[in-house]
Order: sequence, then structure tokens, then C-alpha cells
Amino acid sequence: MANGLQTARKARGWSQERLIREMERYAREHISVIASTASLRVYVSEWENGKRPISEPYGKILRALLGTTDDELNGRHTMPAASVEADGYDELVNRIDASRSVSLTMVKTFMDQTELLRTVDRQMGAASLVDQMTGHLSTLEEALTFAVLPETRRPVALALAGAATLAAWQALDVGAVERAWRHYELGKHAAKEADEPMYLAHATAEQAYVLCDAGRPAVAVELVRDAQRAGGKVMSPRLRAWLYAAEAEICAKAGLPDDCRRALDNAVRCLPAGEGARDPDMLSIFLNQGHLSRWRGNALALLGDDEAVSDLYVSLDAMDPTFIRATAGLRCDLAQAHLARGEYDEAHDHLRQARLLASRTGSVRHRRRIEQLTQGL
Repeated sequence: MANGLQTARKARGWSQERLIREMERYAREHISVIASTASLRVYVSEWENGKRPISEPYGKILRALLGTTDDELNGRHTMPAASVEADGYDELVNRIDASRSVSLTMVKTFMDQTELLRTVDRQMGAASLVDQMTGHLSTLEEALTFAVLPETRRPVALALAGAATLAAWQALDVGAVERAWRHYELGKHAAKEADEPMYLAHATAEQAYVLCDAGRPAVAVELVRDAQRAGGKVMSPRLRAWLYAAEAEICAKAGLPDDCRRALDNAVRCLPAGEGARDPDMLSIFLNQGHLSRWRGNALALLGDDEAVSDLYVSLDAMDPTFIRATAGLRCDLAQAHLARGEYDEAHDHLRQARLLASRTGSVRHRRRIEQLTQGL
């Protein structure tokens, strides 16, 4: 109990006093009644020392603020789902019968819910969505577990693959790296069940970012290239371009400039022309010339290349204002590019704005990068 709350709070860079202020702000905004400031000081201390259990009303507030699951908040490892008792055939048959009612209309509802969560995440950040996403994944896993025939399993598995990959990226953003890894594994298994190589390639490539953030970029390069092989010849041109752009960024982090530039050239070659960004065959992929220019600037900034600045400013001018988290990342890229040129005032200004955006979305991942770049000022 002590480790969960304290770890999540420190990952945010919050003191206990800051956590209390955020709890009070949340309560005001959601018209909730909570204890006085003095009492909250006692509660937080006792929660972190394991002297008081976190009740559900406070757990709901803390999960929304810190982006943790209930198990993570309380320092528990996720336990496997309770198995069906040996003689519980009635319950098992009921679940199997219920799964047969999962129609294509219901699968579309699942996918629409994933899309809604993706939109909210893009604009407000992942931290406030942990309860909704946890419930969404549980519903999809339950539907898949008790579905029997392929005509039911495959569409449910496809919906689960998309939702699990989104949940994994959200977990990575809030600093829950083990949860991110497990969700990517779930997404990969679901993609294989659905026989969808594109979804498998996407989940595998995003999982490489967990390795990068963990300080293993060389292994991440191998994994993102394996993702390209997993996608095979059935991948859409836009997804192929996305995978090459991801490879370029990871190669830059691994200190492989030639490989990085070669991957960028391949991304440009594969990307379809036009302003459209959404891949109709893979709704989680957004990539057009503007996005690729931003990605190129990111990779070149990581390499310390002077060309990065011009690409990044073009991307900043074209950035969709609803992509709050992406804008925070772009500001970090600009700070890094200016630092490489010794332009410290400009770097400081972009880091200040990145810090504000990261605070709005609760992004621990961006906050860590901001702290690393700040040390270079």
C-alpha cells in the first residue's frame, strides 16, 4: 500500500502537499465532498505508510489524478482472474451463451468506445481515463474468453487488439511501464487471434518504445524491425511509412545516424500523397506529410542535426491544436534542437511551454524528458 501511492506521486514529481491541492481541486470540479486539508495531510501520510486503507471514494480521485489502476495504487500485483470452479458448468455455459450474442453491431460499439477514449486521451491525457480503459479491456477480454466459434472470436479479438494497444500507450505515458508492456503483449496475442498482421506490427513497434524508455534502444531497434517483418506484404502504405518513421526515431536514440536517415527516406517513399492522415485500414494510425516532417525533425533533433529546427517549426505551425500531448512532445523536440545549437533562451522557452502542456495531460513520460533536457540548460 505504501509503495503504490508514493511511487505514483513521485513519478508525477508531486510533493504530498501538491497531491492534496490536486485532490481538493478535483473535488471542487466534480462537486465531491472530501476531508479538510489538515485531515488529508494525515490520510496521505497514513496511506503511504500502510497505516490506513484507501477507501473507494478517495481511490477514484487518486486513480484519476495519478493514472494508476486500483492494484497499482495499493501496491498489489494484478492477480489472475478467478477461475471457474470445477463443477461450475452452469456458470460457464451461461457465459458461453452470452458470448454468442456478441454481434457485429456490438463489436462496432466496442470499437466506437475505443475511438472515444482515443479522442479524450489526445485532448486531455491518459491519467483521467484509467478506470474507463480498465473496464473497457475487461469487457473485451471477457467477451473473447468465452466466445467459441471463429466468426465471433475474430472480430472481438480485433477490437481487443486496438483497445489494448491504446491502453498500453496510455500506460506508458503515465509511467506505468509494466502495465504498458503487459497491454502490448495482450494486444499482440489478440492480433494473432484475429489473424491481423497490421495490428500485430503496430503493437510490436509501439512496444519497442518501452524498451527505448527503459534504456535498451539497441534491442528496441531489433523489435521495431521485427514488427516490419510481422506486417509482411499485407500492410497499408501508410502503416509501412509509420513503421519506418518509428524505426528512424529509435535508431536516432540508439546512436545509428545512417540507419536513421535511411529509415526516414523509406518513410517518405512509402507515405501516400495528400493531406489525409488517417489510415482507413488502421484507425489508430495518423500520418501525413506534416506529421512525417515533425517525426523527421524529432529524429534529427535527437541526432543533434541543425536541419531539425526548420522541420520542427513547420510542424508546429501545422499542428492540430487538439493534439495536446503531441504538442508537448514537439516542444521538447524544439528545445532539444535549440540546445544542440547552443540557443539556450529558445530552448528554455519551449521547455516552459512543454512543461505546462505535460502538466495538463499528466504525462510522466514527457515530464521525464523535460527534466533531462532542463539539465542541459
